[in-house]
Amino acid sequence: MKSLILTCFLVTTFHAFSQSGLSEDNAKTIVNVFFDGFHKGDTTLMRSVMVKNMRMQSVYTLKSEGNKMSMVRDTDFLANVAVNAKTYQWKEDILEYRVSIDGNLAHVWTPYMFYTAGKLSHCGANSITLVETNDGWKIYHIIDSRRISCEP
Repeated sequence: MKSLILTCFLVTTFHAFSQSGLSEDNAKTIVNVFFDGFHKGDTTLMRSVMVKNMRMQSVYTLKSEGNKMSMVRDTDFLANVAVNAKTYQWKEDILEYRVSIDGNLAHVWTPYMFYTAGKLSHCGANSITLVETNDGWKIYHIIDSRRISCEP
């Protein structure tokens, strides 16, 4: 039954996002589908809104080393989510959405607060690039900032 519901949802999602043009609401929905899958550890749901080989990066500052940037392959990220999301009870609260769209390119900026097992871990912002593909609108790139000092 779960498979049938997921299949129906994915077909509806693909149809909604395969139409040319992108509204701010649809851009937000794509981001929400990604994070909904992230919170549930549902990598199939996440993949439904990702391009193959999606780029992922993080920027942060270490007192001992200064500014740093890390990159992770989408396959490694998805494997980590599949194994650890439920155990660590990750929750990324999106505080707002700023959406810019130009033709087949869109950008979504989302400040966030990140919780592990209900405890604030860090905060920052996601910079998410969406592109229109032959299969509809998909996430092409995510880079996020991470800060430890946060005000909820």
